[in-house]
Parts: sequence; C-alpha cells; structure tokens
Amino acid sequence: MVLRAGHGGRGSSSFRHEPFVPRGGPDGGDGGHGGSITLKATTQLTDLSLYKRRSRWQAEPGADGAGGRKTGRTGADLVLEVPVGTLVLDAEGGLIADLALPGATAVVARGGAGGRGNVHFKSSRRRAPDYSEPGLKGEELNATLDLKLIADVGLVGAPNAGKSSLLAALTAARPQVANYPFTTLDPALGVAESTGGRFVIAEIPGLVEGASRGAGLGHRFLRHAERTRVLVYVVDGSSADPWKDVSAVMAEVESFSPELARRPHITVVNKLDLKETQELRKRSRRKGVHFVSALTGAGLPELRNAMVSAIATAPEPRTPARPATIKLPVTGTNLVVERKAWGFEVQGGRVEHLVEHTNLDSEGSLERFQTELDRLGVNEALEGAGVEPGDTVRIGGIEFEYQP
Repeated sequence: MVLRAGHGGRGSSSFRHEPFVPRGGPDGGDGGHGGSITLKATTQLTDLSLYKRRSRWQAEPGADGAGGRKTGRTGADLVLEVPVGTLVLDAEGGLIADLALPGATAVVARGGAGGRGNVHFKSSRRRAPDYSEPGLKGEELNATLDLKLIADVGLVGAPNAGKSSLLAALTAARPQVANYPFTTLDPALGVAESTGGRFVIAEIPGLVEGASRGAGLGHRFLRHAERTRVLVYVVDGSSADPWKDVSAVMAEVESFSPELARRPHITVVNKLDLKETQELRKRSRRKGVHFVSALTGAGLPELRNAMVSAIATAPEPRTPARPATIKLPVTGTNLVVERKAWGFEVQGGRVEHLVEHTNLDSEGSLERFQTELDRLGVNEALEGAGVEPGDTVRIGGIEFEYQP
C-alpha cells in the first residue's frame, strides 16, 4: 500500500497595502504543515481486509499562507486503525513499526513543513523581499502490513483435523467448515467462556509436512502462532495414524521456532463421535490427552478448564519494549559531490533541503539560493571536483547550469 503524507503549504509573498502607508513592508504569512499518517492498533479489528480493498492513502495538505501574516491551516492528520499485532514493513521488508499492544501508534509518514512567507527574509539590506518558500513535500512510503495474531490459545494441526469445528464449538466464532484441506486460509479468532474467565482462541490454518520451510502456506500460517501463549495440537482421531500426525505437526513447529515449541501445549484428539476415535481412546496409554467431539460437545468442558490452567502458568508472548518501533528515515548532512558522465551530482541533507525550500521562479529567491550554496561550501566543493562554467549540476533532482 502507498501512504502519502500531506505537502506543506506555500509561503506568501505579500506587502502591506494600507491608506497613507506608501511603502508598506512585507507581510506574507507561512504555509501550513501537511498532515501526517499514523497507524493505530485497535482490538476492534481482526483483519486487514480494508487495506486489501484500498491500496492508496493520502493525508490532507497544508494551506498556503496569506497576506497580513496569516499562516495557512495545518492539514489534518490521517489515522488508520489496524488490528493489534500488525507489523509495518518497508519495500525491502525492513521493520518500520511493530504494533503489538492495544493503542500503540506509529507515525509512518510525516507531513511536509510549510514554506516561510516573505516577512522572514526582510533585512537591513533587503527591505522588500519579493520571494517566499514553497512547502516541503510530505513523506511517501510504500508499506506492507503483516498481521500476526495475538491470542491466549492457538489451535494447530494438520489440514482437516477439525480445528474450525472445534473453534466453533468452544466459542461464538463461525469459521468456514468443510470436508476438504485448507478450508481455512486466514486465521480465525473466537472468545471462549469458562468458570476461570474469558480467553481468546485463534485457529491457525492447517500445517503440512515442510511447512517450516515454506511448503504449502507454511510460513504464512506459522507466523500467526508466534504470539499465542498456549498451543493446542488438534488431531483427527479417525486418521490412519493420529499420533504420527501430531508428531509431524510438532516437528514443523519445532523447526520453525524452537522457542515456540517450548511453550505449554495440550494434545486434543477430535471426532470422538466416530467409532475409530472411540477405539483409539480404548487402546491409548498416553496421559494428558483430551478426547473430544466438536460435533456432540463431549469432552469440551474439561478441555476448556485445561486451557485455562495452561494459560495461568504460561509466560506472556514476547512483545516490544515500547508500543511501536520506528525506523526513522536517514537524512545525512555530509556534502558529497560526485562526477557523472552528464555532469556533477551534489548530495547532502542540508543542500537538498535548501533546494526544496527555494522558489526557483523568483529572482530574489534564486539570489538567496546562490548565497546559501556558497555558505554551505557547495561552490568550493564543485570547483575542487573540476567543474567548469556551463557544466550540468544536479541537486535533489533539480538541474542547474554552473556559472561561477
């Protein structure tokens, strides 16, 4: 998705026009700041479907300044709500913000500063400056939103093990239920009620062999289990070898994250309403295994109580020390002059900022621009690099013809 903050408003080049004041001085006001874009984590959302339907978001720009030293109106900030557990990634996959706590916010695109009006450029030498500054452009970010669900209990298991049916039986959630693999492609959440209180259950879509290496939809599924406190391994009691199925899923979780595999877990054999599962329970010598039926409700009260007990002793999932971790843009200040085949390129935070703040259509503004270039050492650096009169010089995407 593309997030674009608002541009700053243009400063005003205005002069006082009053009766009996023949030489009114400059009174141009500043432009308003552009609005920023903030992401905010909320428990009211459970998915990112809104941002699948709309991929471009823009904050309001700042208004231009006006005469009488009137400052332009500041553009309104744009606050986008996302589910708790949302990661904000840049185009290269780098982490910009981790919104793991309710109410966490991150400013991901800052609005541009408003340009200064001509009143700021009055001096003893220049009594009537006829130029002002344009506003700075707002930041633009090409971001990816990645949701990692946060729940107390995560249901994991092979495809078609009955996780959706179990979630529906334990909570008021109504996930899609069907007799074929990968019915669930996105995690589902539900709230369970028990004598020990309420807790959140997440259904993690089915895992296949090799999921930890990305087979099937493995990475997409396993990352949702990282922030669950207790894992519940769900197995189909009517399968050819239920215990092998459980071992395979545990191995995939261990391969994906050893830390995740060490968390408290419960093993649940589903489909007790079937004859094969009933025979398995008679033969089983395994302790601590819960045999249940999502269809008839058999064994579910005991399972709820076991979940509550496991949650009470489970450590909290790791979350950032602060609500959000922001990767700030790099704005270097060192001046760099590089010779190219077409001319010379000048880079540096201060000189590029100067270009953005210069009204290139104003003669007075250009004169000030030349003075500032000399003060920053740009002319000296260009001459040291071998620039000649008439050579092309590019600063911040703007090209000039060099004249001493």
